[in-house]
Amino acid sequence: MILRERASPNHDARPEGGRIDMLVLHYTGMKTAAEAIDRLCDPAAKVSAHYAIEEDGTTWRLVEESRRAWHAGVSFWQGTRHVNAASIGIELVNPGHEWGYRAFPEAQMASLETLCGALLQRHPIPADRVVGHSDVAPLRKQDPGELFDWPRLARAGIGLWPTQPAPPPTSVPAAQAMLDAIGYGVPSSGLLDDETRAVIIAFQRRFRAARVEGALDEETGARLAAVERAVSALRARRQS
Repeated sequence: MILRERASPNHDARPEGGRIDMLVLHYTGMKTAAEAIDRLCDPAAKVSAHYAIEEDGTTWRLVEESRRAWHAGVSFWQGTRHVNAASIGIELVNPGHEWGYRAFPEAQMASLETLCGALLQRHPIPADRVVGHSDVAPLRKQDPGELFDWPRLARAGIGLWPTQPAPPPTSVPAAQAMLDAIGYGVPSSGLLDDETRAVIIAFQRRFRAARVEGALDEETGARLAAVERAVSALRARRQS
C-alpha cells in the first residue's frame, strides 16, 4: 500500500471521552480521483474523510485519526446519532451511480484490506460496526453500493458476513424489529412504507446485492434473519 499525505482542513475535535468504534466506507461519486480528493480538501465543501483510496491502490491520509472528519453527515447506527464523532471514514475512488458505477479493482481492495487491518489493530471496532454510508444514511446515500465486495472484507476479518441460514421474519413488524436490532434506523410503523423500503434497499445493497429493490422477499428475509442472529451473538459476547 502506497501512503501519501494531503491535509484536509475539514475536521474538528472529537468529543472528549469518546472512543473510535466505527468504520464507515464510502465511494467518492465523482468523475476522477483528482476531482474527488480536491473536494475532500476544499474548505468550501466542508466534507472530508480520514483516508481516500484510488483505484490503483494509492492511499491518501487526509485527516488524522484523532480528529473528527466530516464524512457521514446526518446518520445513525446502533443508537449512535453522531457517527462522525465515533468513526473513521474511508473514501474509495469510484464514479458512483451517477457517473458510471463500476466494480472496485483488485489493487484498491487490497489497499483497503491493508488499511482496515491496521485500523482494527489501533481501534476497538467490532465487526457489526464496520458499515457502509448507505447503512448509516439509507434515506440519502447509496455508497459504497451493491458492487462492493463485503464478503471479501469479512474473509479478511473486517466486518460481518454471516453464512448460517436462519428462518425469515413472518411479518413486516418482525422485519422492522430485526433491522432495528442490527443497527438500522427504521420506523416501527408495522407497514412497508417508503422509509422502511429505503432501509431494506440499504440492507440489500450490503447483504443481498442481486436484488436491490426494497421488496421483503423470502431470500431477503432469510438474509435479514441471519445477519440479526450474527449481530446478536456478537453483542452477547461483548456483554459477557
